Amino acid sequence: MQTYETITLKKDITFKPTPEKLATATIAEDKSSQQQDWWRGAVIYQIYPRSLMDSNGDGVGDLPGIIERLDYIASLGVDAIWISPFFKSPMKDFGYDVSDYRAVDPLFGSSEDFDRLVAKAHQLGLKVIIDQVLSHTSDQHAWFQESRQNKQNDKADWYVWANPKPDGSPPNNWLSIFGGSAWQWDVRRRQYYLHNFLESQPDLNFHNPSVRRQILEEVEFWLKKGVDGFRLDAINFCFHDKKLRDNPPKPLDKFLGRGFSADNPYAFQYHIYDCTQPENLGFLESLRELLDKYPGAMALGEISSEDSLATTAEYTTGDSRLHMGYSFSLLVDDLSTRYIRDTVEQLEAALPDGIPCWSIGNHDVRRVLSRWGGENPSPELAKLLNAFLFSLRGTACSYQGEELGLTEAEITREQLRDPYGIAFWPTFKGRDGCRTPMPWNGSDQTAGFSEESPWLPIPDQHLEKSVESQDRDHQSVLNAYRTFLEWRKTHAVLRNGTIRFIESPDGTLAFVRKDQEEAIVACFNFTEEPQTIALEEQVGELPGHGFTGAVVKGDKLTLPAYGAFFGRL
Repeated sequence: MQTYETITLKKDITFKPTPEKLATATIAEDKSSQQQDWWRGAVIYQIYPRSLMDSNGDGVGDLPGIIERLDYIASLGVDAIWISPFFKSPMKDFGYDVSDYRAVDPLFGSSEDFDRLVAKAHQLGLKVIIDQVLSHTSDQHAWFQESRQNKQNDKADWYVWANPKPDGSPPNNWLSIFGGSAWQWDVRRRQYYLHNFLESQPDLNFHNPSVRRQILEEVEFWLKKGVDGFRLDAINFCFHDKKLRDNPPKPLDKFLGRGFSADNPYAFQYHIYDCTQPENLGFLESLRELLDKYPGAMALGEISSEDSLATTAEYTTGDSRLHMGYSFSLLVDDLSTRYIRDTVEQLEAALPDGIPCWSIGNHDVRRVLSRWGGENPSPELAKLLNAFLFSLRGTACSYQGEELGLTEAEITREQLRDPYGIAFWPTFKGRDGCRTPMPWNGSDQTAGFSEESPWLPIPDQHLEKSVESQDRDHQSVLNAYRTFLEWRKTHAVLRNGTIRFIESPDGTLAFVRKDQEEAIVACFNFTEEPQTIALEEQVGELPGHGFTGAVVKGDKLTLPAYGAFFGRL
């Protein structure tokens, strides 16, 4: 690696650099900027810690288990890891109910384990992003325990409390995502408290400046420990309407987003007043001021609103709010290439200068291969989906197991652990099917994940797709994932270039990625039949990405089933 001498100017000293030194200074500034903006166009690997690797034989994954598997994750070619919550928690919502923002839950290890994890990740060139659940805590958090005692204590206004209506009913019609009213009666204060999620997850009152200051201190605690960024859970839920106005009803034909349907009454309202309030922008700006004190630190917000793409643009436009946001817009059940194109183009129009972040799978939705591939999805489709995600403009979040082409696991009612699924069984089976442990080998039912019975069962079809078996198979989904990311790094245009779609038949997508140095056309066939795309001009095929079988004749491209093509314009 070349090193460059930088120019340091002392105060009151005039210095005119030579052209050579000016050039090296510019290079140094560019390199520094790239270091600070490492997240632009990065690939982030999401780790669900309960399910990656169990190091102590209790059937649950932990931080030492993550450390053990960091070499594997680095071998994938990703840029960063995002670790779902590992903080102290009663685990009613498996870590998204935090009872101490600064403590590692003993289930996952210790603070020293986390320090070791950060150190090893950085040695391997991996950035570390951690989940932060800022809008609510566990009802076991010391703040809430104090707040609920009476109306006069120091934390009395730290949560959202409201008096009942004259007839004793809740203050308004707001609903919880997990079912029923978003208000829970508390006999100590003779008031209701707000919970947008489980009743054991009371919402913090962000209208209180003391709460906002304290939350920023909790975030800074982890910045001082060396984390490189945060994934902010439900970040648009921090503020509520101070007037507690009722949400308006939503027509049946408008049930959209995040899997909500007529099975869940939450879908029956436009969520206008219980989240996504304008005051949230001021808090995001305060958060950004804090992050800017730590060069290279970034924030990625999870956004679920009535118009998530518009909110994403609002939360990330300019340099004073979030660095990036992602929505559930591509976490839908049915694969429609027209929908995908419309979604990407809509965000591009709203965010021309910002960096989008895309995800097609995570710990809250069915595995993408099952959502978009049907009952017996082809592993070739898994390869295509990963390449497609990594070819879009912006940053990509890849959920653990997508590099193996894992499908949704079937979980019986008796095996279910997810409170969301328990509440809405059998029409909605919860999120456990995408959270089952990683299959490291296929030799036994614990799949190398643990020495004991794992917290969720590992299905037989996952054993057949183990890391061990795919690692030695050159044609596997795993090695296709590695090959594509290695190739992607040789084409900066795929990380930083613009995107423009070109017309193509249903079931296919085609777009041009362009920067000052290169223009690449990328084409994808999501169907099990060959498809022909009319290109805008003749192209030269680019090798090395792992996809073969495409035929170019003049300006006509024929893609095989689940095929992809990359050509230089």
